[in-house]
Amino acid sequence: MSLTGFYILCRWLHFCALMSLVGAGVTTTLLAPARYRADLTRRLMPLIRVSTGLTLLSALLLLAAQTGQMGDGWQDTLEGDIWLAVLQTQFGRAWQWQLALAVLCCLVLCFRRRLSGQLCQQTVLLLAVLQLCGLAFTGHAAMLDGWSGVFQRANQTVHLLSAAFWAGGLLPVVYLMRAARSPEHRYDAISTMMRFSRYGHLAVMLVVISGVINALLLLGWPPASFRLYSQLLVLKSLLVGVMMGIALFNRYWLVPRFQHSGAGAQQSFITSTLVEIALAAVVLLVVGIFATLEPA
Repeated sequence: MSLTGFYILCRWLHFCALMSLVGAGVTTTLLAPARYRADLTRRLMPLIRVSTGLTLLSALLLLAAQTGQMGDGWQDTLEGDIWLAVLQTQFGRAWQWQLALAVLCCLVLCFRRRLSGQLCQQTVLLLAVLQLCGLAFTGHAAMLDGWSGVFQRANQTVHLLSAAFWAGGLLPVVYLMRAARSPEHRYDAISTMMRFSRYGHLAVMLVVISGVINALLLLGWPPASFRLYSQLLVLKSLLVGVMMGIALFNRYWLVPRFQHSGAGAQQSFITSTLVEIALAAVVLLVVGIFATLEPA
């Protein structure tokens, strides 16, 4: 594998893990009813642990890949002098915070038995959100200076957080749909999904608006060219549009049929949500490729 391909893969993995961590954290600490949070956290803990570990691993691998790109390739990914040089760049300074927060997140989970369950989850969510916000200070989101740069980073932060709420919350929704089949958890699982749906409308709207603003900031209007970056941006927009269509189909076609169609409609909901998750993964892969290209 080329170093560029490795960098794209690591970036994709980092975004997937971090958004999954934020989505699980929001679901267990903010959306679930208080009496259901401990049980839901226990059920989603494998996802939380894997996401936390992958976030730290991918952050380290991304730094190594960046080091190799600044050097002469794979042979320089383990060169200490080049690592130090990378850490002095704008990317390196931002990435130090990413690594520190990822390590703290892992430590909180390691010592969770010494903390109250809710405090542990709130801390993990806070650390994950801070890592996600930190991504707005790297790559193309940090291209502009002055007040334009401040606005660009703020807009990118909104884009990342709203996308994490939407895409990162889909795996917990699949679990909640299955949990809703149990009489013991049906009411709490449905209440959690209803809250996700309610705020999900706002998240999707913010994803679209902030995404359009990002494109205008980077490419201008009309775009000066239609090169690979712009072509991939169109592809990303189409994929997000399909995701929105699936979400609307689930909410306004399948959900009203749960009482009449029963298990059939519920299984269709799970299947379409899994398709939505797969599309989100492809969108994040396209985002990873963006980092290797010039906008114009």
